[in-house]
Amino acid sequence: MIPTIQTRQGRRGAAKREQRRNRILLVSLVAVIIALGAIFIPPILEAGDGVIPGSPGGPETPVPVLPSPIELSIVCVGDVMVHKSQIASQYDQSTGTYNYDNNFQYVKKYIEAADLALCNVETTFAGGTPTGYPSFNAPDALAYSLADAGFDVGLTSNNHLYDKGLSGIKRTLRILRKAGLATAGTRLPWERNYALMDVKDVKVAIISYTYETPSNGGRSTINGVILSDEAKAMINSFNYEVLDEDLKKVAATIEDAREDGADIVVCYYHWGEEYQRSPNLWQEYIAKETVAMGADIIFASHPHVLQAVEILKDEETGREVPVFYSMGNFLSNQRAETLNNRYTEQGMIARVNVQYDSATEKVTLLGTDAMRTWLDKYRFGGKDVYAIVPLDNDLEENEALKASGHLHRARQAADDVEAVLGSDYIWR
Repeated sequence: MIPTIQTRQGRRGAAKREQRRNRILLVSLVAVIIALGAIFIPPILEAGDGVIPGSPGGPETPVPVLPSPIELSIVCVGDVMVHKSQIASQYDQSTGTYNYDNNFQYVKKYIEAADLALCNVETTFAGGTPTGYPSFNAPDALAYSLADAGFDVGLTSNNHLYDKGLSGIKRTLRILRKAGLATAGTRLPWERNYALMDVKDVKVAIISYTYETPSNGGRSTINGVILSDEAKAMINSFNYEVLDEDLKKVAATIEDAREDGADIVVCYYHWGEEYQRSPNLWQEYIAKETVAMGADIIFASHPHVLQAVEILKDEETGREVPVFYSMGNFLSNQRAETLNNRYTEQGMIARVNVQYDSATEKVTLLGTDAMRTWLDKYRFGGKDVYAIVPLDNDLEENEALKASGHLHRARQAADDVEAVLGSDYIWR
């Protein structure tokens, strides 16, 4: 530090000679400082405008811009099945081809509007002659109609995946992918056992599992049919007889997906009891365990009727995870006329809106609801017509209902679904 002359002098009656000498010394010191500054001033001041960034009047120092949280809309529907009457109804004899586009024409706008859309494909595409229940084998055209309707992922883990054996599993994957859908639930031996989708620069893992029927001689079975070793290795499944042990496989799959970069994990289960309108204890137990594993969303089906929606909270992290215990039938011939059960005609487009923040890697639940659906069936031009009708505000203007005269049945379905889900979960 340069001391001030006045302080160092310390005497009031200093001679003029001393003052003059001190002034000369001060001027000399200032000159030295200026000279040194000319040597050591950074080049930026020489070449620029002489203003230091961030100083008053200077340019602002750039502030890093963090990416904004991304909102995603994910939808899923329940069982898509093709019974015998649905094969005949979609066949065009003049061209020898099938087409299922008209089944989805009224719900297509809701599916396409989502950022990611999933469906349970409860049939095989094994080729050859199409067949209905009990051994499902749909025309390939159904896969293309699902893609045209806006679905992105076909869920293939269900109790009918082995209806046409190992070759049926393999060809089903090939046809769905050829149509433009990703798959989850079954896989080829060298593939990972989940789908990883890039949705608006967010990686979403789709993990799909089905229940097994009771084992036979220590061998796994699907619908009572013993799985070959090769088939078993291609299927995501769990057995109620050794449930806790098998749930470790689900946890491992979730962990693998996270290590693979998954930001959001969606789990689908094929579980529960057919035609039961409430989840059983097994479903509730698996759901709670899956939340603890780190899943963000749980969709499910198999009972062929709707069951409740519930928001479970992760006790450790506080995350809220929606669980759709059964999304019911989306497309089938199970109905009042065939099963004396009107609830099998009812379904939903389950919707979950989430926000992903890449800065914190946090998934936040924004909303959970469901578009109620009802499957209409009527005769026109000598053929059965199937139309999935959204039970929305335009119900009375729906062309299928005008043609069938079934508006009263659709209204009843709307009331039935709301009674199961509760008014808070109705997508209006």
